[in-house]
Amino acid sequence: MPAVTGNGSFHDDPDELDTQARAPSPRSSLARPRVAGKFLFVGDEKLYVRGVTYGTFRPSDDGHQFPERADVERDFALMAANGINTVRVYTAPPRWLLDVAQNHRLRVMVGTPWEQHVAFLNDKGRASQIVERVREQVRSCAGHPAVFCYAIGNEIPASIVRWYGPRRIERFIHRLYRAAKAEDPDALVTYVNFPSTEYLNLPFLDVASFNVYLEDPDRFDSYLAHLHNWVGERPLLMAEVGLDSSRHGQCTQANAIEAQARTAFAAGCAGVFVFAWTDEWYRGGHDVEDWDFGLTDRTHRPKPALDGARRAFAEVPFPAGSPWPRISVVVCTYNGARTIRDCLEGLKRLDYPDFEVILVDDGSTDGTATIVREYGFRVISTENRGLSSARNTGLEVATGEIVAYTDDDARPDPHWLTYLAAAFMDSDADYAGVGGPNLAPAGDGPIAECVANAPGGPVHVLLDDREAEHIPGCNMAFRKDRLTAIGGFDPQFRSAGDDVDVCWRLQARGWRLGFSPAATVWHHRRNSVREYWKQQIGYGKAEALLEQKWPEKYNSAGHVTWTGRLYGNGLTRALGRTVQRIYHGSWGTAPFQSVYQPATGVLSSLPLMPEWYQIIVMLAALSTLGLFWTPMLLAVPLCAIAIGASIAQAVISAGGATFASATARSRPALLGLRSMTAALHLLQPLARLRGRVRHGLSFWRRRSTVDLLLPGPHQTSVWSEVWRAPEDWLHAIEEGLRRAGAVAVHGGQYDSWDLEIRGGMMGGARVTMAVEEHGDGRQLVRFGLRPLLKSYSVALTLVLGALALGAVVDQAWPAAGILIAASFAAAGRMVVECALAMGAA
Repeated sequence: MPAVTGNGSFHDDPDELDTQARAPSPRSSLARPRVAGKFLFVGDEKLYVRGVTYGTFRPSDDGHQFPERADVERDFALMAANGINTVRVYTAPPRWLLDVAQNHRLRVMVGTPWEQHVAFLNDKGRASQIVERVREQVRSCAGHPAVFCYAIGNEIPASIVRWYGPRRIERFIHRLYRAAKAEDPDALVTYVNFPSTEYLNLPFLDVASFNVYLEDPDRFDSYLAHLHNWVGERPLLMAEVGLDSSRHGQCTQANAIEAQARTAFAAGCAGVFVFAWTDEWYRGGHDVEDWDFGLTDRTHRPKPALDGARRAFAEVPFPAGSPWPRISVVVCTYNGARTIRDCLEGLKRLDYPDFEVILVDDGSTDGTATIVREYGFRVISTENRGLSSARNTGLEVATGEIVAYTDDDARPDPHWLTYLAAAFMDSDADYAGVGGPNLAPAGDGPIAECVANAPGGPVHVLLDDREAEHIPGCNMAFRKDRLTAIGGFDPQFRSAGDDVDVCWRLQARGWRLGFSPAATVWHHRRNSVREYWKQQIGYGKAEALLEQKWPEKYNSAGHVTWTGRLYGNGLTRALGRTVQRIYHGSWGTAPFQSVYQPATGVLSSLPLMPEWYQIIVMLAALSTLGLFWTPMLLAVPLCAIAIGASIAQAVISAGGATFASATARSRPALLGLRSMTAALHLLQPLARLRGRVRHGLSFWRRRSTVDLLLPGPHQTSVWSEVWRAPEDWLHAIEEGLRRAGAVAVHGGQYDSWDLEIRGGMMGGARVTMAVEEHGDGRQLVRFGLRPLLKSYSVALTLVLGALALGAVVDQAWPAAGILIAASFAAAGRMVVECALAMGAA
């Protein structure tokens, strides 16, 4: 078969190819790559890994599983000529192989093999020996500039993980990670996982690596989206993809490898390794003869697959010539001089063929205007009218069919617009808006790092691996025609809440929102506790405004009930053990084994709510009645338990926080960071509570201002000469209730009622409808209305009443008077809220 050269042309003379491939290259230094969010960088340049696996080969006389040096020279030269920049080896290579790689500007992913296919944790001595062998292998390569990263394991079998349980395996891999870092601190370290054990939670790894063999491009693309959400903010690397040419044919193999590589890069992967460089493969003491996965044959002569890989590697992350839509980038700023220069520098580095930048200065009084004019972007200056108005100003003058928004304290990734546009170009999805992750940059200081791990930050909410329920304002883009169709942003949201509102309004039109895990921005967090406090108060205010506009989106306690799952750092962890269920399949043999995490229970979520602090104050107030009646001192331990629950929740959440360069920091330094993070977890609900209560979002808010109706069963009927569907009747009632200021929610598929009307947190009413059909489109519609007493409200009233009775019996009159008043207040509030809901109906 003819041989392919670096430009993809074919030559029939192998001697000519051999001469070209063996030509020596001058030794050049390679800088070690670093992790920056979802991608890898060398200096300021993004590094896309265009890789191939090499080996394993039959051991040589010196024990190394590699060909002779001359053959390696030839292979590496041919790799470099075909656009390959990284080689994955499965055993620690000799230093000369790293030197050869460096000569050809190739980086090497170094494998550290050990007996992961057996029950290796049964014997403590064996586990220690494995750790020491990994140390030795890393030590043999430590410091070499050609080392890309170390793979401290590869595909621990699912049955072994199931035997020990994932937690023991995770702890052991973490032990190996620390051992590798101790020997080569500046190197990246990964573990190569695969779909059968994807559920392993390994957040300490620098890079998340997976071997994935899926021939269907759509299934492969969907699985990559799933993996991106599982690994979070780290780069995702495909450590093996490929196809066997002996079963599928060489042309099919070439097309499949090209498609897999293109799909992986377009999905936001940091790199791809094609398995393998050659059909020559040695495993388990034998040459494997019945699989041909190589880009070259067993004599190392190129196959068509090498040309397919070369074509894919030449156009990263997307093919050239794609019809990219024009995008208008809008940045709104108000006194953003501290961070806006970093934002503008990021905008200058955007790699996208057709975009404009519009800066809206919303009445800044610091040096913002001077800074923005240095960069030559279009600047519009207005008086201070708030964030939403500034966003609308940018929308009005935008010339792009897509309008992308980021904040003045955010710096976009160079390919930010490319990945956003790719999501919009998915014709099957037809997204009205697309967002992506926002990551905290390094170097902002310890307070900012703690804030990045504290609650209340901008997070995205996903309905599935690709569709979003909410995308945060620092990283969102919309089709201009659809954003204009809903009237742009609501000006009442001056500093926060505008993004939530616009997402809900788009979805109310039946439009969908997408999410691209690779469309990242670096979002600076607040770098002082005072600024964090002010920010969270503002978010509390925004919640109150949103609840007034979208009351049906909130539950009785005044909290948003998201349908999807929240993603991002700083999420508070609930108390109690989180039950995870792993789908193993029959006998633990499922090829794709994922984890299911059920929703957090109500009791374990209580300490996460701002109103928990009001409960603590109430318990403290009740405990003071112990001065007049001794039994009330029982409220003291209850108050202490409530406070302890908040502290425990904060400590647990801070314990799960991730900090940059954690292995290089001392224990006292990490303890200080975790202590500050725990303090912020305690502080945030207080700030949020203050903002919520000051703007009307409280326990005691009233849902309706209509007349009261005495609670009790009521029936009414409506005669109609015009036929209407049952759901149309209910929608009409719902609209009437909304105009009256009341909130109604729909009954579920297993409920015997149709609408629930909220009078407040303690009471409401329920509506049931029956339709009589009388022919010729005539209907008699009957409505039944009954009050709804919340079970916890009844329990609270009964407890207060019982305590009051006990105080009366003991003649503790001051305590009795207070408890009687409290019980009557609770009962009265319950009745009034039911009456409000009944009156609204």
